[in-house]
Amino acid sequence: MLVKTYASAVFGVDAQTITIEVSVSQGVNFHLVGLPDNAVKESHQRIESAIKTNNYKWPGKKIVINMAPADIKKEGSAYDLPLAIGVLAASEQISSDQLSSTILMGELSLDGSILPIKGALPIAIQARKEGFDRLIVPIQNAREAAVVNDLSVYGVEHLSQVIDLINLQTKIEPVIVHTRDEFFANVNDFEFDFSDVKGQENVKRALEIAAAGGHNIIMIGPPGAGKTMLAKRFPSILPPLSLHEALETTKIHSVAGKLDKNSSLMTVRPFRSPHHTISDVALVGGGAFPQPGEISLAHNGVLFLDELPEFQRTVLEVMRQPLEERKVNISRARFSVDYPASFMLVASMNPCPCGYYNHPEKDCVCSPGVVQKYLNKISGPLLDRIDIHLEVVPVPFDKLNDQEEGEKSADIRSRVIKARMIQTERYKAFPSIYANAQMNTKQIQTYCQLDQASQTLLKNAMERLGLSARAYDRILKVSRTIADLAEEEQIKHIHIAEAIQYRSLDRQSWGG
Repeated sequence: MLVKTYASAVFGVDAQTITIEVSVSQGVNFHLVGLPDNAVKESHQRIESAIKTNNYKWPGKKIVINMAPADIKKEGSAYDLPLAIGVLAASEQISSDQLSSTILMGELSLDGSILPIKGALPIAIQARKEGFDRLIVPIQNAREAAVVNDLSVYGVEHLSQVIDLINLQTKIEPVIVHTRDEFFANVNDFEFDFSDVKGQENVKRALEIAAAGGHNIIMIGPPGAGKTMLAKRFPSILPPLSLHEALETTKIHSVAGKLDKNSSLMTVRPFRSPHHTISDVALVGGGAFPQPGEISLAHNGVLFLDELPEFQRTVLEVMRQPLEERKVNISRARFSVDYPASFMLVASMNPCPCGYYNHPEKDCVCSPGVVQKYLNKISGPLLDRIDIHLEVVPVPFDKLNDQEEGEKSADIRSRVIKARMIQTERYKAFPSIYANAQMNTKQIQTYCQLDQASQTLLKNAMERLGLSARAYDRILKVSRTIADLAEEEQIKHIHIAEAIQYRSLDRQSWGG
């Protein structure tokens, strides 16, 4: 007897339906075809044990299983469940009436227990798109998949539950997630708040500007000045995720297997902070079976690189293209995969190997030329993609001892949201642009026009401070954001003056 069951394969952040054809006929062999990898081939032993443990018979006949399309490689153990159900249905031990409208995914233990899978959300989205009525997944993935409307999602723990469900011998209630209610209930949950930070008002201001305009930022300062503490609180002042952004972000984390068990939709912007020993593949994604890297896991959120010069040069250089294009392409001989990578880069570093160059109290012990050599670990093209350079100085004792609470993240966030709304209206004709940091040269000329006083100030600053040519566009973008925060239509000289402060590393005198 020939029976078809349906599963799904994940490529990039999207899924594709896989048809599993099971034929049981006269003979004694077992054949599994359709480009299965080793994990899929080994399913034979798992599903045979699971079937026998649950008091069903393994057919003593010729079993041929084809996974179509046959030219796409099938990877992982998540096909165990549809393969087992296909064998049982083809050997007429269970009904096959419900299989044509059902997607099944799950890894089987030898006793029939069902283990969690990766990519349940894109699988559910594709199932609904192709008109399937039901999706049966491990119970740990059920809430994640149930985010998708108009699809009955069943969370199961054991093969026996699936058999009873298909035979209509039991009634399992589908998992229901009230997506909008849960999303808006948790959208403001943050572990860290800016009110915890003592002093550092200038740094808070710079981070507010970065959040308002989507600008990348680098903080340079001695150890213990608060760079990491401030960076961890940065997501709390970013605008909340939209429902579309939340869905997009959740898909990436689902594919990578990074979602918490029994979670549904991500409600806060991701904050990724990889260690400086990370490889270039782990950062941008890839591998033999491509997976999203840290820059994609930070999509719609923040990528924090602490101790930037300690990262390998090759690792930092691979970020240059994703920072511009906001996506990363992983190419292999047989296929190519795109992962979204629209993130804000927040980096921090010491000014020199000993950490005390330009320190107000401690002396730098680095030998001549070492400071510049240390800074040269960060290439000009990468630095060119960072709009705000900020020097962070240690907090004095009287500020640390101050019992007065600082400004809350919620207050800063409200100003950031207002500025972003202005930008949304400004760039509504440009679907790929949502913030000032993404303006190209033509848009800078249109939206960053200066009066005579501002032009004179910028010209004098470029000449006296030795600012590089690449600083020009960055200053204009940042000043546009500062004007938006002040709800000013025209960029004024005070906005230009503040923006000039945020180009420390472009000054010829910096670093000796």
